[in-house]
Amino acid sequence: MATFIDHPAVLFIALVALFIAAVAFGAFVLKRLFVLQEGEREDFNLIQTSTLTLLALLIGFSLSMAVGRYDQRKSLEEGEANAIGTEYARADLADPATAMQIKAALVRYTTLRLADFLTRDPQELVRLGRETADTQAELWRLATEVAKDKPNPIGALVVAGMNDTLNSQDYSEAARINHIPVGAWILMIVIALFGCVVQGYGVKGELRRGLLITVLPVTVALSLALIADIDSPRGGIIRVQPQNLTRLMQSIGR
Repeated sequence: MATFIDHPAVLFIALVALFIAAVAFGAFVLKRLFVLQEGEREDFNLIQTSTLTLLALLIGFSLSMAVGRYDQRKSLEEGEANAIGTEYARADLADPATAMQIKAALVRYTTLRLADFLTRDPQELVRLGRETADTQAELWRLATEVAKDKPNPIGALVVAGMNDTLNSQDYSEAARINHIPVGAWILMIVIALFGCVVQGYGVKGELRRGLLITVLPVTVALSLALIADIDSPRGGIIRVQPQNLTRLMQSIGR
């Protein structure tokens, strides 16, 4: 289910087909099995309104959750760029030879982090992960050398900055895998199915029936696909652009 949600375009097509089938089931099957009397129309309208209202609330809450996670990923990308830039400046506190090694490693590290934000290729991500881990190990080794060479507040400042740099990457990756729970997706889809069935069951007239068979499913499917797009850092159109890392790379990569 989680992998399916990571592909919003596929999710949209599947949901449109599923919801159209649900409306058609209510309009052509359920309506013939259980004929809705005019005296029952008021009670039915109450059920229909309640179902669609609940669906709208769930979609609204889920959209808010997805946007919150998107904003968090943007903030963490900014924090990661700030941490790298700060440590790049603090590298001057070390001896010149070590400072050059730290700065060169930070430039490579920034390049890797930029590529990680921009690529969607799974194999490329695995390769970037390995190189990032190796570069992080090298950066930490250099920071410990500074601490051993300067066992004073200056060395501690370099080590603390390197620790923030490495931790910021963990925070960014943790935010990427923090998605809307699968249970919430299942609940939304199930209630959307009920809403489409109820909508098809209560429709009047052939022309109106034909409009509802397409309008309601497309509207609901678009809403859910938008939520999935925002909530999928690597699978959708809407994703965090590493503007701060790009700006940092332009300033330190010269």
